[in-house]
Amino acid sequence: MATTLLLAAVALPVSAASVAPAPAPMDTVAHLNSYQAIEFRRYVTKEGERAHFVAYFDTYFPEAFEQLGAMVFGQFTERGNPNRFTWIRGFHDISARPVVNAAFYYGPLWREHRTKVNAILPDSDNVMLMRPLRADQGVTVLPAVDPVLEPKGAGGVVVAQIFSVKKGSEDAFAAKAEAAFKRYAMDGVHPAGILVTLDVPNNFPQLPIRADGPWLVWVGVVRDDATLSKHLAPRLDEVEKELGASGLTRAPTEREVMDPTPRSRLRWLEMP
Repeated sequence: MATTLLLAAVALPVSAASVAPAPAPMDTVAHLNSYQAIEFRRYVTKEGERAHFVAYFDTYFPEAFEQLGAMVFGQFTERGNPNRFTWIRGFHDISARPVVNAAFYYGPLWREHRTKVNAILPDSDNVMLMRPLRADQGVTVLPAVDPVLEPKGAGGVVVAQIFSVKKGSEDAFAAKAEAAFKRYAMDGVHPAGILVTLDVPNNFPQLPIRADGPWLVWVGVVRDDATLSKHLAPRLDEVEKELGASGLTRAPTEREVMDPTPRSRLRWLEMP
C-alpha cells in the first residue's frame, strides 16, 4: 500500500507554479559589474595564424580571467586586416590590475600555453588603458555564449570608433561626442560602452600600455551587415566628420569593424 501511494505521488504532474522560472539572461550576469579599469588590446598575429590564435584564446583564456576577478568583455577579428585581433579586458579598479595579471601570467595556465601562443603573436603592445566615461557607461557584460542554444557561436558585428583627443580638451570633446552618439539610437544597434583614457602610471609594466593619448572610444554591437551598411554607417560618417572638424582631435578617427569570435560575450544578442 505504501509503495502504491509513493508511486502515485511520483507520477503526479508538477504544477507550473512550483517550478522556478528560468532567470532572464541579464540576471545571470548581474554580479559581473563595475569594471572601472579597462584595457582595449589590439594585437597583430603572424600571417595566416589568426584563426589559430582565436582558437587558443577562446579555448583557454576567458574563464581563467573571470575566475581571477577580471572580465573578458569580448574578442574580435578585424575586418580588412587579416592579421588583426582585438579584445577588451576589464578590472574592478586599477589596483586589481597588477594582482590579476600577476596571478594569470605567472600562473600554471599561461605557463603551459605561452610558448605556442607567443610564437604566433609578434605584436601585443598596442594597448590603451581606459575607464568608462561615466560609471554606468562601461563595456556591457553579456552572458557567456551558450553552447547549446547558440551552437553556431557569437553573431553580429562590433564597431569601435577611436577618437584621438587633444590634451586638455577631454571634457569638451566628451560632451560633444556624447551628444553626437545619440544619433546611433536605432533598431539593430546596441551601444556597448563609452571609454576614455585612464591617465595613470602602468602598474604592471610587464605588459606595456600606450602613452600617446588621450582617446575616447565608442563601442557598439550591430545586428547584421545590412543594418551596418544601410543605417549605422552613414551616421558614423557624419559623426566622424563633425567631431573631426571640432578642432578638439589630433588625428583622423579610427573605425574598427569587427566580427566576434565564436565565444565572444560581446555580440548581437536579442533581449526580451
